[in-house]
Amino acid sequence: MSDPFEAVAGLLEEHRRIEEQLADPSIHAEVGRARALGRRYAELGQIAHAAQAARSARADAVAAAELAEIDPTFAAEAPALAALADEAEATLTQLLIPRDPDDARDVILEIKAGEGGEESALFAADLMRMYAKFAESRGWAFEVLDTQETELGGIKDAAVAIKARGNPSPEDGVWAHLKYEGGVHRVQRVPVTESQGRIHTSAAGVLVMPEADDPTEVEIDPNDLRIDVFRSSGPGGQSVNTTDSAVRITHLPTGVVVSCQNEKSQLQNKEQALRILRARLLAMAAEEAAQAASDARRSQVRTVDRSERIRTYNFPENRIADHRTGYKAYNLDRVLDGELGPVLTSAIEADAAARLKSLGS
Repeated sequence: MSDPFEAVAGLLEEHRRIEEQLADPSIHAEVGRARALGRRYAELGQIAHAAQAARSARADAVAAAELAEIDPTFAAEAPALAALADEAEATLTQLLIPRDPDDARDVILEIKAGEGGEESALFAADLMRMYAKFAESRGWAFEVLDTQETELGGIKDAAVAIKARGNPSPEDGVWAHLKYEGGVHRVQRVPVTESQGRIHTSAAGVLVMPEADDPTEVEIDPNDLRIDVFRSSGPGGQSVNTTDSAVRITHLPTGVVVSCQNEKSQLQNKEQALRILRARLLAMAAEEAAQAASDARRSQVRTVDRSERIRTYNFPENRIADHRTGYKAYNLDRVLDGELGPVLTSAIEADAAARLKSLGS
């Protein structure tokens, strides 16, 4: 992308058109469409501002260079203005790198205990607390949709919704940060169930999906659903409810199964399960579309490969290591207390570098 100004003209026109659309009150009657337009407007607004700043800086640099030929007093000023113009154009170029269109979306995040039995379930609970504290530090809402706990306070399976306040710009979106969390998280520590003090290795899986803006975004034919109800169960499998309030939904065309039992109402559990189902179907559609997309988009999808063992949490050394980016730090206690920012930044920067490289190839 040698000249960022060539690429920006069409985007500025799109920004103008969206501004006109958002001024129409009827648009806001369609919540999902209005929110999608608002996200795009915020993204294009950054580009418009950066383009104006870059043009102004370049004009100043050109003027200074011309004046330096006439008046030597401008000669010392010209190089500094040229450097500022280069910096402004580099900023604009970064903004023009195609973003993941879902970056500003909220997410549904699922955590599942894996190999390691009770220790894995306890680690899954640690991960859930980590995400809750990180969400709190960002000012995001953290809503537990469903959990299946163990007798020792671990989590076999949990689903949560994490939502930003207002209409964030893409780089501040929940998906923009947490999409890198999908994969296998490995823990090394002495389990509470270990009497000999030996270090064990276990793992938990994290699945992250962008949430649909509203129910109409993902069309689900009621005839494609099989809905079963059953009694909620607590730690150890004992029944915690005398009514059949838990709900299991099977999406017959895809075989996706979602169950929820946290709420006392069968209707509420059904609504929560449908939210998770919509997010899963939205993620499946995005992955299918990515198969035919550009190399840059496919690179992003690989970055969040859910089957990949992405990170190790070593308690004896207080060390956290991300195997995709090479990030390593000895502040695991603080990371688990919600200080996840630097770990995520390493993934964001690695992804941006890969996308920038793919543009130039």
